[in-house]
Amino acid sequence: MLSKSAEYALRATIYIALKSSEDHKLGIDEIAAAIDSPQSFTAKIMQLLTKNNGVVSSVRGPNGGFYLTEAAQKLPVSAVLEAVGEYGILTKCVLGLKECSESRPCPMHEQYRTIRTQMKLMFDKTTIRDLAEETGKGKIVINNRPVKKK
Repeated sequence: MLSKSAEYALRATIYIALKSSEDHKLGIDEIAAAIDSPQSFTAKIMQLLTKNNGVVSSVRGPNGGFYLTEAAQKLPVSAVLEAVGEYGILTKCVLGLKECSESRPCPMHEQYRTIRTQMKLMFDKTTIRDLAEETGKGKIVINNRPVKKK
C-alpha cells in the first residue's frame, strides 16, 4: 500500500530513533544495512527526512551522521509520510480519481473511507518513539532480524 520510499523512510526513522542520540550519530552505511535498503536510495530518503529541519537531524563532518531529537521522537508517524510526500495515501481516492467525493463517489469509496479513516488515525496517533520502543523490545522487527535497543 505504501511506496518503497515510505516503507524505507519509516524503517530508517525507527532505526535511527532506536540507535542514535545527539552524542551518537549514525552513518548512511549503517542505516542502509539495518533496513535492507540500497545505500544510494537510503541517501535520497535521508535527504527528504532532513529537509527543512524535518523529522531527522543531521550533522556533516567526521563526527557527523543522523539522529533524532527528543522532540522528533514525539512526532506522529504521519510526519514521516509527509516528509517523503506520501501523506496523500491517507487522504486521496483509492483509485486515484480527483473528483471522488461523498456526492460523487468511486466504486470503492464507501469501503475505503472506513479503512482510510482507521489508517489516518493510526499514523496520526502513533509516535515515532512508540514504534522504536516496540522494536527495542526485540519481538518487533524492521528487518529480517530483531533490533536490540542500545
